[in-house]
Amino acid sequence: MLLLGFVTPLFLIWVPIKIEKPESVNIGAVFTFDSVIGRVAKAAMEMAVSDVNSDPTILNETKLNLIMKDGMCNAFLGSTGAFLVLEQGVAAIIGPQSSAIAHSISQIADAVKVPLISYAATDPTLSSLQFPLFFRTVQSDSEQMVAMANLIDFNGWKEVIVVFLDDDYGRNGVSALSDELENRRLKIAHKLALSIHFDLDEITKLLNQTKVFNPRVFVVHINPDPRLRIFSIAHKLQMMTSEYVWLVTDWLAATLHSFSPANQKSLSVVEGVVGLRQHIPDSRKKRDFVFRWKKMQKEGVANTSLNSYGFFAYDTVWAVAHSIDKFLKVHDNITFSLRDNNMVPHTEGIGIQLEKLKIFANGSDFVNILSLSNFSGVSGQIQFSSDRNVISSGYDVININQMKIKRVGYWSNHSGFSVVPPEVLAKKKHPRVSVDQKLENITWLGGKTERPRGWVIADNAKPLRIGVPRRASFVEFVTELQDSHKIQGYCIDIFMKALEFIPYEIPFVFKPVGNGKANPNYDALVKKIDQNVYDAVVGDIAIVTNRTKIADFSQPFASSSLVIVAPINSSKSNAWVFLKPFSADMWCIIGASFLMIGVVIWILEHRVNDEFRGPPKRQVVTIFMFSLSTLFKTNNNTVSSLSKMVLIVWLFLLMVITASYTASLTSILTVEQLSSPITGIDSLIASNWPIGYQVGSFAYSYLTDNLYVSKSRLVSLGSPEEYAVALRNGPSGGGVAAIVDELPYVELFLSKETEFGIIGQPFTRSSWGFAFQRDSPLALDMSTAILKLAESGELQKIHERWFCKMGCPGERKSNPKPDQLHLISFWGLYLSCAVISVVALVLFLLRMISQYVGFKQRQKDIVAPSSEQSKSHCSRVVVNFFNFIDEKEEAIKKMFTQCDNPHNPPN
Repeated sequence: MLLLGFVTPLFLIWVPIKIEKPESVNIGAVFTFDSVIGRVAKAAMEMAVSDVNSDPTILNETKLNLIMKDGMCNAFLGSTGAFLVLEQGVAAIIGPQSSAIAHSISQIADAVKVPLISYAATDPTLSSLQFPLFFRTVQSDSEQMVAMANLIDFNGWKEVIVVFLDDDYGRNGVSALSDELENRRLKIAHKLALSIHFDLDEITKLLNQTKVFNPRVFVVHINPDPRLRIFSIAHKLQMMTSEYVWLVTDWLAATLHSFSPANQKSLSVVEGVVGLRQHIPDSRKKRDFVFRWKKMQKEGVANTSLNSYGFFAYDTVWAVAHSIDKFLKVHDNITFSLRDNNMVPHTEGIGIQLEKLKIFANGSDFVNILSLSNFSGVSGQIQFSSDRNVISSGYDVININQMKIKRVGYWSNHSGFSVVPPEVLAKKKHPRVSVDQKLENITWLGGKTERPRGWVIADNAKPLRIGVPRRASFVEFVTELQDSHKIQGYCIDIFMKALEFIPYEIPFVFKPVGNGKANPNYDALVKKIDQNVYDAVVGDIAIVTNRTKIADFSQPFASSSLVIVAPINSSKSNAWVFLKPFSADMWCIIGASFLMIGVVIWILEHRVNDEFRGPPKRQVVTIFMFSLSTLFKTNNNTVSSLSKMVLIVWLFLLMVITASYTASLTSILTVEQLSSPITGIDSLIASNWPIGYQVGSFAYSYLTDNLYVSKSRLVSLGSPEEYAVALRNGPSGGGVAAIVDELPYVELFLSKETEFGIIGQPFTRSSWGFAFQRDSPLALDMSTAILKLAESGELQKIHERWFCKMGCPGERKSNPKPDQLHLISFWGLYLSCAVISVVALVLFLLRMISQYVGFKQRQKDIVAPSSEQSKSHCSRVVVNFFNFIDEKEEAIKKMFTQCDNPHNPPN
């Protein structure tokens, strides 16, 4: 008997306890009963258990028991509740709703191989890697923070202030938001951590501190708060005005949906707030569930209004029930194994006997079955991803307006923002296109419909430190006056004028950089913005790649393309410039055309005009003289009709050619004023002449790095006086052939010097802008102001005031290589002239052949038939034909008359 006493406990330890055909299956639920989410979840889970037990198609008449324990929003009590339900042999634990409690219970559930399925814990760090038995039927905050970051980016805000609960839920959610914002070059400027006790004095103190911050966009990520304490305090602190933006995560929607109609007036404190709400697709199941819930409220069964977490809690019970049903079909029963007592510490006296905890046998199989869940629930399709999170259905974007929750659009990770539900877009296979992103009109704080800037200069904020270069050359752009220390210049005028278009005051102070004897290094100046020495830099700052990596630039206010400036000389001209309008082939075809027209007219007029007869020398001279004239008349009569037809077309061709020649020659004569053969950057690089550039501009680096110009050929120059001297001396006198510099510097130089001009076209495109610290909202506002300056014409007026004192230098720009006129431009006219000439010749030839045949026929008629005539050779016929057409028209007529009257001798 003693031996049997020892063997029996050992047998009980290792042999599984098996229940044949269970009449019931237990599942546990640990959550906070008295909370916004808990009250809804309790009623929803009880409804789900009732529906499962009344459905004959599931669990095969096995009853589902729900054992609930109150975690009271406390990690210790929540863990205690988990132990208590595990002692009763549960197949799964539903809950908790708190992310902090979920971390603790997940470890307990893992130890006994019982899955934990939460309908409300959204902490993104509750991953399947750390907690392989953790599931959730609610969307993770990692998804919600993508939506929130997109909402911030969609509205163009660069910085936000985050108010969050200082626990796992709050900290990890904000961390996910920070990562998503950084991916979009946005950032969290300040973090306000609140204790879980929601101390009113603490909230007041933290919100008061933000009044000295420039950002005005707040993101609130806390637990549901029926008292809306944060917004009540913000309202008292006058922080719910139109210059503020308040964005909230889905906690607010859950809170407001739980309000009874009598509490709707409290929504006035959140008027203009914009938030997210977990999207639940519309379906018949959802509508039926809502109808039943309202009926339960009237009957007093449900003591709270329905929010989204009620849908998730209901579907969670069904997901567990479906999995248990499938598990029992494979394993017939749910069994548990006792743990080894030696592995569990003795716990008598604390109310929890850990040695009695049993391990879910085949729990791994049950977890696998649960992970393959796929059914249509009241909250949508219940299907888990590889990380055990329910596949996201997106979010609603809500706006509190007129004490109502207004949905202004949807967001999903696949379609972005739209006014069409994500499930509808998914059916259409609608691709995500940035231009399609759209939301309905939002009413912001203060009743404004215009999107707030979300950023201001605080009243007690320190003035912006604006660095300005103290230039030694081209001081008209920006410099400090020696006597008054006043900062002035073209760039300063634009900056000051742009400030008038920014709808808020910007306190600032100029910080001159440089000694005034040499231009400062602009790369180093912009780098000081990145080093937080300055908040911005105003001046002639070129927007180049290496600078955009460390600073944000405003909209360009001036083009700074590199151009070539060289001397022009109006007295110099090429003696053969008149040949340049036409290309060589064009000149050849013109000469050939004159000759062709002369020959055609000679053929047509030779028989009728005495001017075209006579000795061969005279006729050749006549051909050339006629081809050079536009109108021709003989001494006795005008030219023939065929000649007139040819001459009209020829005259039109001459008029077009003459007009084109005149226009091209005028352009070329302008270019001929240039004193050097430089035609553009290619010819400048190909030459061996020295090239000037300005000290401190980026022309040097561009020429050497991008165009591989020899450094020995580059000559650094300072002020405009050095420009003029170097260009006048030229390469042979120790100067330069040309200067390469940014367009604004060249325009300022040319506004004082009229003997130089811009050669060719700009060979690199760049611009000037004002530099600001990365992600500074002021860069966007300044860009908008500069665009308004340009649209209003003020930008051009400032430009003319500084650069057009002696006439705008742009008027002296010239194209060094005007396009020549080629034959292809006139081939249609030449073809028309040739066709008309050929037609005239064909008509003339046909007429001559007809006359010649008639003449020969009459000659045959007057010859006696008996007379024998030898056959004429072909060559003789041709000679006779040309002799015939060489006769004058009057002679031909006499020959016909003689043939008709052979007995009448000619006079």
